[in-house]
Amino acid sequence: MGEYSKALSSYERSLEIFKIALPPNHPDLATSYNNIASVYDKMGEYSKALSSYERSLEIRKIALPPNHPDFAQFYNNIAVVYSHMGEYSKALSSHERSLEIFKIALPPNHPDLATSYNNIASVYDNMGEYSKALSSYERSLEILKIALPPNHPDFAQFYNNIGMVYSHMGEYSKALSSYERSLEIRKIALPPNHPNLATSYNNIAMVYDNMGEYSKALSSYERSLEIQKIALPSNHPNLAASYNNIAMVYDKMGEYSKALSSYERSLEIRKTALPSNHPDLASSYNNIASVYDNMGEYSKALSSYERSLEIFKIALPPNHPDLATSYNNIASVYDNMGEYSKALSSLERSLEILKIALPPNHPDFAQFYNNIGMVYSHMGEYSKALSSYERSLEIRKIALPSNHPDLATSYNNIAMVYDNMGEYSKALSLYERSLEILKIALPPNHPDLASSYNII
Repeated sequence: MGEYSKALSSYERSLEIFKIALPPNHPDLATSYNNIASVYDKMGEYSKALSSYERSLEIRKIALPPNHPDFAQFYNNIAVVYSHMGEYSKALSSHERSLEIFKIALPPNHPDLATSYNNIASVYDNMGEYSKALSSYERSLEILKIALPPNHPDFAQFYNNIGMVYSHMGEYSKALSSYERSLEIRKIALPPNHPNLATSYNNIAMVYDNMGEYSKALSSYERSLEIQKIALPSNHPNLAASYNNIAMVYDKMGEYSKALSSYERSLEIRKTALPSNHPDLASSYNNIASVYDNMGEYSKALSSYERSLEIFKIALPPNHPDLATSYNNIASVYDNMGEYSKALSSLERSLEILKIALPPNHPDFAQFYNNIGMVYSHMGEYSKALSSYERSLEIRKIALPSNHPDLATSYNNIAMVYDNMGEYSKALSLYERSLEILKIALPPNHPDLASSYNII
């Protein structure tokens, strides 16, 4: 329900009883700390989550043999928190520790080993290390082929994950192929209106959306919605997500009235299904605001963004990253309105939150400095714009692989400032550096390459 403080209160009450009723190193106490950690993770209270997971580990070390499979699950949970923090090297280390334990505790082709390789692949995907992600997914597939029958639903999830990596690479035809393979398996393994089929159609739609094939994207999203209408109750949150996705496509097509209609249908369902201050309601108001922003209806956009922010303030701790995103969105509207001082003020509030919530070189800081740079550029404050864009680039160099597309974006933005300043040789050099990265990171006919050549 997203009622995290109430969930914490109940888990902590449970823990108090276990502490009285059980010996101090009973495994059920470890489970309690694990549950508490899980809530802190969802709240964005990552240091508290790590602390509770560490307490859980201490108990397990006393209660269980050193290579018990439960330790593997623990290290996996720790890795998820580090991944949310953008601490990908630490996340990898924990996932690999989990894998080592599974290798000792389980037969060599146990499905849990496949899951471990899958988790490692997911981190590489987040890092933009797509070849390593694909390699780990392939290792996962080898295990699954031995451990499971050929049309087991787990294969569908594997092909889904592979499709996601190809999609991130901009290899949309390969992504489609993998998502369609996943759908074929689900059609054989599952009843015709199973929600997982809806997920497959949703993923296929997402690729078409990225390709700019909006009519095909809409068709697949609507097929997904049809299945969900049969499989789920009329106010299930997944239906809200489907209307949200359909609205997103209409928004990109410039069909703003249809986008608003679908976003509002999504909001109606969430109002019925969820508590009044659930974060998903904040997301709905955020999406509606985005459409008004695109329409140039800035006062309506601001109103919806501020409604979103109000909900996040109630639902989340005061330094949750989603609050920083809300201030960032409000700043974007002020920027579009030419209210640059108000835009900078909102961005500064966003920065204050990020400094408390995240480690100093988290990629989200790069996006923040990028946005600051954009405002200064619009103000004609080119030296300040350069400084912010260069700070963004420094963070991305530390946080990301050397040929990640976001680095190309940073070089492109710096080049744009030099271009505006009439420093054309510097601009060209940086635009070409951006292009070099994109050539490595993207397939040869990706639209972003066309944009780079056009700018040069």
